[in-house]
Amino acid sequence: MAGKLKEVRTRITSVISTQQITKAMKMVSAAKLRRAQDRILQMRPYALKMGELLSNIADAAGQDVKIDFAQSREVKSVLLVAITSDKGLCGAFNANVMKQIRKTIEDDYNHLPKANVKIMFIGKKGYDVYKRSAYTLNTDFMNLFTAVDFENVSRATSYIKEGFLKGEFDEVQVVYNKFKNAATQILETEQFLPIKKLEPVAGAKNVKSDYIYDPEKEQMILELVPKILNTSFYRYILDSNASEHGARMTAMDKASDNANELLKELKISYNRARQAAITTELTEIVSGAAALQGN
Repeated sequence: MAGKLKEVRTRITSVISTQQITKAMKMVSAAKLRRAQDRILQMRPYALKMGELLSNIADAAGQDVKIDFAQSREVKSVLLVAITSDKGLCGAFNANVMKQIRKTIEDDYNHLPKANVKIMFIGKKGYDVYKRSAYTLNTDFMNLFTAVDFENVSRATSYIKEGFLKGEFDEVQVVYNKFKNAATQILETEQFLPIKKLEPVAGAKNVKSDYIYDPEKEQMILELVPKILNTSFYRYILDSNASEHGARMTAMDKASDNANELLKELKISYNRARQAAITTELTEIVSGAAALQGN
């Protein structure tokens, strides 16, 4: 009985210690989330409007200006960008991204040789899943989240753009978590390259967008398109960064609640065992006293 009491006490101490860690991690994630949330909420309207402008330009330019980043070609090689986190303890945040990567390959690129399916990892957790696979892996920008700024992210975007122009891959898909709020992250798969033209809306009038360009149309488009692509990719990173902290904060909050429930059960178990031990001791004392009186 004494051994059981000691075991329960040890478990209670262990759970309390774990709960202190989860509460501390929740507070840290909450502080980081506040900054990350401000960044993406300020950036997103601008980035989405620029993305819409990019699609409009690709649609309106037509044959007047050749936009290399909008040229569709037969898909013989593809680049999948998996944006995960560097650390765990954030629920299904990373697992969902890697499941979607696997599903995208099976649904859209199953006909390609594995060597022609390239996966670019941003965040260490994604690489851990595929490091022994036969796919072509890129880890050059795996540590991007150590310094999330536009200049740093632009280097990763430049690699993608140059690879597309050189024909190293014919299509680029990005899988990431879009931030909605602290408790909700929306898994997204977006085609980054080639630039998708605007799809006509059913029932809407087919009106082509056009712009007045200054300086010349060709010069403006050739300078503007790469910058808009950089902005769009930066949005993916900020969205994922905020989503990660939101997912970790939620996961640690649930872990703390679970620790509370476990502590209640352990304390009840401890009290019952202690009561049983006291009852046993009293019974032995009474039995001993009765035996002495009988003698």
